[in-house]
Amino acid sequence: MTRKRPPHLRILQPHAGVFAYYDGRVADYRFLDGPNWVDDGAIALGIATYAIVSGSQALVYDTHVSLDHGAAIRAHLHDLGVRDIMIVYSHWHLDHVAGTGAFSDCPVIANNRTAQHLTQRRAGIEAGTESGPPAIAPLVLPTRTFDGQMELQLGARKVVLIEANIHSDDATVLWLPDADILLAGDTVEDCVTYVAEPSDFATHLADLDRLAVLGARHVLPDHGSETIIARGGYSNEIIPATQRYIHWLMDLRDSPERADTPVFDILRDDLDSGVLHWFAPYQRIHDQNVARTLEWYGHA
Repeated sequence: MTRKRPPHLRILQPHAGVFAYYDGRVADYRFLDGPNWVDDGAIALGIATYAIVSGSQALVYDTHVSLDHGAAIRAHLHDLGVRDIMIVYSHWHLDHVAGTGAFSDCPVIANNRTAQHLTQRRAGIEAGTESGPPAIAPLVLPTRTFDGQMELQLGARKVVLIEANIHSDDATVLWLPDADILLAGDTVEDCVTYVAEPSDFATHLADLDRLAVLGARHVLPDHGSETIIARGGYSNEIIPATQRYIHWLMDLRDSPERADTPVFDILRDDLDSGVLHWFAPYQRIHDQNVARTLEWYGHA
């Protein structure tokens, strides 16, 4: 079945053999009418998924927000001569797994937690009741799982899959040691990380430490600036910037009166230095983070 190419999908090449498929941050554009997770959780913020290509092989890191997006990614890879594709999920959230139906004949790799989350939520995801519409039907579950770390060989290139608890308890990031590139999924975002579980703040910080010591020269997040992703990604400094923001949220336990601090003041040093870049829709993400954190600490 031929699918329609998404009208605002941009194909970027931040590095040799690395492609980013970017959609969103388009003024006055919505994917669907009414509230929906594509617009409210992905397109509004801008979202990239990635492919690492080596000869006729490719690893696709997340499959984007719809079957049309997934089909467009596969068509691009086909045009590059790719015939052997594997999928890796960064985590279970819907904007990262919705396009996998276009790769239904390909192996799908995820950590065990991601597989558990998707299996447990499958009925709701396929019915459109998990996070709301649109439904993802059928949902493609992982065919291969791992715990902790896994190494894959993609032609001559080694790809290391690293499990972490950042943003969600089932994150998988990709490390390309030959080029010091970290494909970070949602473990970091520009300009504010999304916090689902304030109870895991300490683990988030520890796992961000584990990522920081890799010494990435290029960090490619799923949510960030198209311009920065296109020119190679963020510096490793986005990781401690994320930690500083998490520490500020944690301080609300003892200083809840600081909850109304303008987000510009919280991020000021990192915005002034160019480590982070303000994007207005992240105000809503920050407000949600503050509300969840205050509730967790009993201040709601």
